[in-house]
Amino acid sequence: MKPLLNRVLVTNILFIFIFTAASAQVVKWDSTYRPAKYVELVAKFKADPKSKKDIIFLGNSITAGADWAKLLDLPQAKNRGISGDITFGVLDRLQDVIEGKPAKIFILIGINDISRDIPDSVILRNYKTMTARIRKGSKKTKIYFNTLLPVNTAFEKFKKHYGKDEHILWLNDEIRKFEAKNVIVIDLYPNFIDQNKHLKAELTKDGLHLLPAGYQIWADFLKKSGYLTER
Repeated sequence: MKPLLNRVLVTNILFIFIFTAASAQVVKWDSTYRPAKYVELVAKFKADPKSKKDIIFLGNSITAGADWAKLLDLPQAKNRGISGDITFGVLDRLQDVIEGKPAKIFILIGINDISRDIPDSVILRNYKTMTARIRKGSKKTKIYFNTLLPVNTAFEKFKKHYGKDEHILWLNDEIRKFEAKNVIVIDLYPNFIDQNKHLKAELTKDGLHLLPAGYQIWADFLKKSGYLTER
């Protein structure tokens, strides 16, 4: 019996060692992170008059970087982008958007989650929670979900955002499936990639954020596709 017990003991110790080593390699992530100006901007958004004709652009710095009303010639377009925001931050401030019962909500969020090592499955879950809450709280609001934009490592500025293309591609594939769930998918990604599937250098200032030329491509795509005028 002793050899058998010894083998069992060794097997158990080996399992514990492997399990402990694997656990130690699990990347930690934080759902509570909020950008420095988050509270200030959320208060500003809450104070802003709301209308059922509003067209909300919801997201992070990539959304925040444009004057959507001017760019699209739509006075009812409202910018609800917060630089550095993650999907958890959007969920925390989503109720204020829902209560305004806007005509449309355009969502682009997730690249900062990726940079902070939030698991893809959690990001996807948050996407689905957003759409479900909007659908429940403002039934007439049209939901438009953008695929994530590519990045460009050549700029070497936002290194935590680079080298994670597989996460962008996986999430974009999942976002494209939203079409079957009464959500309109805006596939931005193909409009911004170069031959190496990186963000086109001429459209970005740092490999992550867009230059005016990039926003113009985005705006032209929205106009051409009829997303802004459909009811």
